[in-house]
Order: sequence, then C-alpha cells, then structure tokens
Amino acid sequence: MKFEEKIKQLEEIVEKLESGEVSLEESIELFKKGTKLSLECKKTLDEAQKEINSLTSDGEENNG
Repeated sequence: MKFEEKIKQLEEIVEKLESGEVSLEESIELFKKGTKLSLECKKTLDEAQKEINSLTSDGEENNG
C-alpha cells in the first residue's frame, strides 16, 4: 500500500473514532489498525529523510 493510501486510511480511522458512533470493541480495533499504519508511515518518512540526507550530503561533497 502506498504512503498516501495509508494516510487516507488513518484520516478515516480518526474520523470514525472522533464521531463516537463506534462500539468500544470497534474503537479498539480501529486504534490498533491506526497505530500500525502510523508506525508504517513513520518508517517510510524516516527512510525518505535518510535518503534525502544522503543525497544532499553527496551533493555538498561534490560541490565543495
């Protein structure tokens, strides 16, 4: 699943939880799914940041 799709799912989960219209059991399951998606998104962002840092430091070495 793409990063953008995960973010969209997280937004939908937050809306459902904030609505207060889901049962306790469903809220717990949604929270678990949201936590998992959040960790996956953080991992993706961390990897992107490392790649950007690598690219920018390579560029500085070549230009300096």
